[in-house]
Amino acid sequence: MPDDPMVILGYDAVSPLGIDLGDQWQKALSGASGIGPLTRFDLTTDFPVRIAGQAPDIDHLPYDFLKPREQARWPSPIFKYALLTVSRALEKSGIEITPDLAPRTAVTFSSAIGGLDAVLGADRNLMNRGKLPPPFINPNACINMVGGKVSMHTGATGPISATITACATGLTSVIVGAMLINDGRADAAICGAVDFPLTEPIVAGFGTMGGAFMPKEGDPEERPEKASRPFSLNRRGFVVAEGAGCIIIAKRSFAEAHGLGVVAEIAGWAMTSDAFHHVAPNLETVRRCIAQSIEYAGITPDRISAVNAHAASTRAGDQVEADALRQVFGSRMPPVTANKSMIGHAMGAASAIESILAIEGMRTRMLPPTINYMADPAINMDSVVETRRQADQEYVLKNAFGFGGCNACMVFKRSERQ
Repeated sequence: MPDDPMVILGYDAVSPLGIDLGDQWQKALSGASGIGPLTRFDLTTDFPVRIAGQAPDIDHLPYDFLKPREQARWPSPIFKYALLTVSRALEKSGIEITPDLAPRTAVTFSSAIGGLDAVLGADRNLMNRGKLPPPFINPNACINMVGGKVSMHTGATGPISATITACATGLTSVIVGAMLINDGRADAAICGAVDFPLTEPIVAGFGTMGGAFMPKEGDPEERPEKASRPFSLNRRGFVVAEGAGCIIIAKRSFAEAHGLGVVAEIAGWAMTSDAFHHVAPNLETVRRCIAQSIEYAGITPDRISAVNAHAASTRAGDQVEADALRQVFGSRMPPVTANKSMIGHAMGAASAIESILAIEGMRTRMLPPTINYMADPAINMDSVVETRRQADQEYVLKNAFGFGGCNACMVFKRSERQ
């Protein structure tokens, strides 16, 4: 391990489990589900998807970026979700972005879908009412504007990046931030991702491509909270969800010099491209991403105490991830948990939120369960099911695999000097 490791100073998340991170963690430990009826838009009788993972309303919170004028200019929820998580993560980290620190603070905050909902609203007004779009609509559509708003909100003027890697975006954002710090371009980085994919064409599109969970003709209607079933024999696709996650990182020397507490360490990471298919995963490159992240951490696979899986609940994706884990770990498979069983799939934000839950588990020595699980003989692993599990975790592996063959994995290490 390096003498000056990359460390995590603070983090925060918004997810279908709630707005307050402590509440979200307790709900995750209890196996609660954040999945319910889709209410973000009016459903026609033949709309193919009926459920979603929706975050609770936060408009009542006393933040400047939630004032009516700001929300009128930036109507997409991605901006209030992002700024809320960033504000609270910075507060928890203890970092004060002074004029001296601002040029040395990077922002690597992105999104997979962006503010498409705002653009669709403007398009309807133009087509149906002949009303020209307001001047803020195009900025709402720019995915890099999420990081731009974070920079404006915090005063950070260092390097800025909005790397989009579909469902791996959140984890990739952390990796890019770590690279900037390692390269000497920044001292600290505000990393993360946000997504609000709950618009008619996005949700329906995931249904028609066979990815999203849909009611099955002829079968009794299932309860929404039972729909997301990672690694389960009866899995039938992911539940589209929304949310955001922010992770503040720096080198340990920076934390010590500024009197900041350390939450955890980032021990290793890796990225690979499948170069295979627009949605179907490739076993070899997924396996290599997992293996390289562990190798980069300077440890052997048997040192990994737990795996926070990507596990979107798709037939092919879950099988490839399970096969890759078996190839890397062999007979010494660590316990595996899948947060999407409770929060659904928040697209680019998913791996940021799930990384935060993985770190919470490492710090508290607890693993939340994978709910709705029915054992699949083809997926032979130690899935944490039924109830939380107490587990001492020194190293935790987080997987994230996105459309287009974008793979990212990260190894977190428990910090003994917090």
